[in-house]
Amino acid sequence: MHTVRLLVIGAGAIGRTHIDRIQRTPGLTLAGIADPSDAGRQLAESLGVDWAPDHLGALERFQPQGAVVATPNPAHVPMALDCLARGVAALVEKPVADAVAEAQQLVDAQATTGVPVLVGHHRRHNPINRQARETIASGRLGRIVGANAMACFYKPQGYFDMAWRREPGGGPVLINLIHEIDMLRFLCGEITQVQALASNAVRGFAVEDTAGALLRFASGALGTLLLSDTAVAPWCWDFCASEQDQYPRQDLNTLFIAGTEGSLSLPDLSLWHYEGERHWHHPITREQRTALKADPYTRQLLHFAAVICGEEAPLCSALDGLRTLQATRAVLDAAASGTAVSCTV
Repeated sequence: MHTVRLLVIGAGAIGRTHIDRIQRTPGLTLAGIADPSDAGRQLAESLGVDWAPDHLGALERFQPQGAVVATPNPAHVPMALDCLARGVAALVEKPVADAVAEAQQLVDAQATTGVPVLVGHHRRHNPINRQARETIASGRLGRIVGANAMACFYKPQGYFDMAWRREPGGGPVLINLIHEIDMLRFLCGEITQVQALASNAVRGFAVEDTAGALLRFASGALGTLLLSDTAVAPWCWDFCASEQDQYPRQDLNTLFIAGTEGSLSLPDLSLWHYEGERHWHHPITREQRTALKADPYTRQLLHFAAVICGEEAPLCSALDGLRTLQATRAVLDAAASGTAVSCTV
């Protein structure tokens, strides 16, 4: 079996997730870890893998075929550009950048070099979302008219001990809601306009703790989003989709897509439709669908390996990452300005 060598740049929480999956997945091998911290060095030593304090040294010494950029957001694009300049494919964690202009630099560099870039919106690799996308494409829902997503959960006080999480850019819109926005783009198409409100009334930090948004899609469909990281509530994809074991499982739905022929709830994949004439006085049928349970992080890495080998096209390209970032930043811009913000597609 052909083995793909992957370097992980950044050994924080998400970097460690990638390291764990690489080591447990046949066909992938951990070429090394690049991280300047003692914790990163100690992790590499404990795993018996090569370590470098900086990504440039690691790229030169370890000769990986691909690199996972799992560093703080401001370093995403500069490090990914260094990878592309050396012919090394990059899996860049979300958000692809802090600013749309930075993301555009990566899109341009990818087009110039031809070296693959994959952006780490891992939920696209969840079989639930893959099957939902297939159901929508099949026409079972007819024309999509609306979608609603909720992301409500409670972050404990200790989460905010890191100062950057209390400042603009470190809030739940860019950290958490970006996942819901990417899911809606993946399932319902491009977002063209955003209206939004945000509040910091509970914690009083410079960054938001609650936000609501209204989206317009290119198809004419509308969407609504509700986000809060100070709500004691179960309506959160991480709780309901069982993607990670550290979250308690909730048997609930967090995303709803309504169409002219039927509607779909996620993550349970219930399809609602009429057996005969569409009429609000008639009984509506619930058709329960199932999806294969699989770890989306592992599937994402296997997809990355296939992209490196030229066997698959990126499911979430640099341009996809840019457009999701653009729609997410539009939520913040619309909330700050009090006006609708257009998204270029």
